[in-house]
Amino acid sequence: MPYPKRLDEPAIVTRALQLVQKGGRTALSMRTLAASLQVQPSSLYRYFPNRTALESLLSERAAAHLEQRMRRASRGKTAPDAVRFAGRVYTRFARDEPAMFELLLAPSAIDQPRPVGKSLWNFILEIVKGITGKSDDTSAAVALWSFLHGFAVLEASGAFGASGPRHGFKVGLDALLRGFAGERSV
Repeated sequence: MPYPKRLDEPAIVTRALQLVQKGGRTALSMRTLAASLQVQPSSLYRYFPNRTALESLLSERAAAHLEQRMRRASRGKTAPDAVRFAGRVYTRFARDEPAMFELLLAPSAIDQPRPVGKSLWNFILEIVKGITGKSDDTSAAVALWSFLHGFAVLEASGAFGASGPRHGFKVGLDALLRGFAGERSV
């Protein structure tokens, strides 16, 4: 293989994301990635010790991408609407970008922190704080994230059938919001 003009971490990550977006997480291997970059697989190990480390970084990119969209959608909204709009973005992200959504659950490298995933978590804490008034309401954040993620996975699997899930999403999210608000009107 010819020596590439420039091989660096951003080029590797960009190509890896392209492979995942085209064929899902299973399409990514160090050999496939190396071949697409026209380098030997051993060249990649200078930047990433293994596939798990690469997937961990890709997972962070997916989380950052999702968080950016959720923040943008919720900006300037009332607290309940911020949650609603962010929730719609979450489920749309899962539907429209299934490979990126799949990356959210990629295993993390043991010795690497997940600061962007942490940032997405902090954003979810932030939007539930607008409803609960608690600055670190882990229970509400877990409930919201679980609902959004579970809904997205069920929708992607076709579990809702031909009748469609839209009304159920609204009912579930509104019930969560009422619960978060302590039965206040939202």
